[in-house]
Amino acid sequence: MKKDYCGLFGIYGHPEAARMTYFGLYSMQHRGQESAGIVTWDGETIREQKGMGLVADVFNERHLAKELKGDIALGHVRYSTTGASLIKNAQPFVVHFGGLRLAIAHNGNLVNTKELRDELEAQGSIFQTTMDSEIFVHLIAKSLNGNTIEDAVMKACKKVKGSFSLLILANDKMIAVKDPHGFRPLVLGRVGDNYVFASETCAFDLIDAESIRPIKPGEMVVVEDGNLSSYIYDDKTPKRQCIFELIYFARPDSIIFDEVVYERRKKMGQVLAKEMPMDVDFVMPFPDSGNYAAVGYSQESGLPLELAMIRNHYVGRTFIQPSQDMRDFSVKMKLNPVRSMIKGKRIMIIEDSIVRGTTIRARVKELRALGAREIHMRVSCPAIRFPCYYGIDFSSKGELIAANSTEEEIARFIGLDSLHYLSIDGLLESVEDKDSYCLACFNGDYPIPPCAGSGKMCLEDKC
Repeated sequence: MKKDYCGLFGIYGHPEAARMTYFGLYSMQHRGQESAGIVTWDGETIREQKGMGLVADVFNERHLAKELKGDIALGHVRYSTTGASLIKNAQPFVVHFGGLRLAIAHNGNLVNTKELRDELEAQGSIFQTTMDSEIFVHLIAKSLNGNTIEDAVMKACKKVKGSFSLLILANDKMIAVKDPHGFRPLVLGRVGDNYVFASETCAFDLIDAESIRPIKPGEMVVVEDGNLSSYIYDDKTPKRQCIFELIYFARPDSIIFDEVVYERRKKMGQVLAKEMPMDVDFVMPFPDSGNYAAVGYSQESGLPLELAMIRNHYVGRTFIQPSQDMRDFSVKMKLNPVRSMIKGKRIMIIEDSIVRGTTIRARVKELRALGAREIHMRVSCPAIRFPCYYGIDFSSKGELIAANSTEEEIARFIGLDSLHYLSIDGLLESVEDKDSYCLACFNGDYPIPPCAGSGKMCLEDKC
C-alpha cells in the first residue's frame, strides 16, 4: 500500500492556540500516523509535546490546557519519507540558537539531502536526527549572521532541491514557505482576527476558519504582531504540483491547489468509464480509496453502484498482528464483503491506484472464493512506473508492479478478467489546471532530477 506523508498546521495569536492546533492535526490524521507534535510560544518560552502514534494518543487535556501555553502554535503529523520512524525524528523540530527559539515543520522531501548534510558536517554542523528537515535548521542558522530570519529562510530555500512546504516558528514570528515548484499543498486562512495555516482546507472546516488562498510556489508568508507580509523568492520556476494529492492523499472534502478534491476524483471515474466501458452487473469500490471515482464511473456508465465491501473503521495501528499462518487475516480485518452480493455476479472494481498489487490480489482472491463470475478492475490514475523522490513512499522501481510488468501480466497476477488504467491524457482531462502538475511517477519526467543517494533511509548510516 501507499503511505501518506505529513500534515502541517499553524495558528497565530489565538488564546486557545494549542487546542486549535490539536483539532487541526486531528482533521489531517490521514496525512501521517507515525508521530504527532505541537510547539507553542508565549512570548518568552517555547514549549513542545511530541510522541509516536495518533494525535488522540499523543495529547491529553493536561497538555492542551496547562502545559502548551501561548497564543502561537505549530503542529505536525508525520509519515516518514526520509528518516526512520523514531521519536527523535518526530516534528516540529526545535532548536535554540543564541536568542532565537526556532521550530520547524516540513511536508515534502529533499533530493540533495546527503550532499547538503555532508557539506554541513564538513563545516562543523552536528545533526541530531536523520530527517532531511533538519537540514533547513542548519542552513538557516548559518545564514543568520547579520541577516534577518526572513533573509536566512529564503537563502536556505534557494540552497535545497526538492519538495517542501514549511511552517517555521521563530520566537514571535510564524513563517510559511513553499518550494518554487509548489509540490506540496499549504493554505492560508483566518479564524476571527487570527491567521492560520494548514496542509488541507478540511482543517479549517473543523475550527470554523475561513480559507483565504493557497500559499504560492516560491512564496514566503510572515506573520508578526498579527500582521501578514508576503515575499516571492522565486517566480521563474514552472509549477509542478503533486497530482497524487487529488488522486489519493487529500481528504475528499478538501480544496487542494484550488481544486475541489471530491469533484476531481469523480471526474476521473467519469473519464475512466468513457475510456474503457464494460458490461457488468454492478460497480463497486474498495473503500475508502475508490469511492469517489466509483461514483463517477457509475454515473457516466449508467451501471448501478453497490457498496459490496464493508470497511471496519475501528481497526487501529495497535491491532494485534496475525500469525504467519493467518497472513490473509490482515486483509479481512479491514474489509469484508457482503456475500450475497458476490456469488454469480460480474463485478467492476474501481481503485484509485495500484502500487505493489499484493493487497488487491488478496481481496480479489476472496471475491473469487465467494463465487464471483467475472472480476474486472478500472484504476482512476495511470500506471505508476517510476519512483517518487518528492515525498511519496515508493522510492524504488522494485516496489512498483507496473514498472516491471505489462497490464496483462498485472491482471493475471491480481486474478482479474480485465484491467485498465486511466490514461495520462484522461487524468489531465479530469483536472482544471492541466499544465501545473507533476506526472513523474507516471512518465518519468522529473522536474528536479534526483541526486545520488536519494531515498527514505539515505541518512540512516549516519546515526
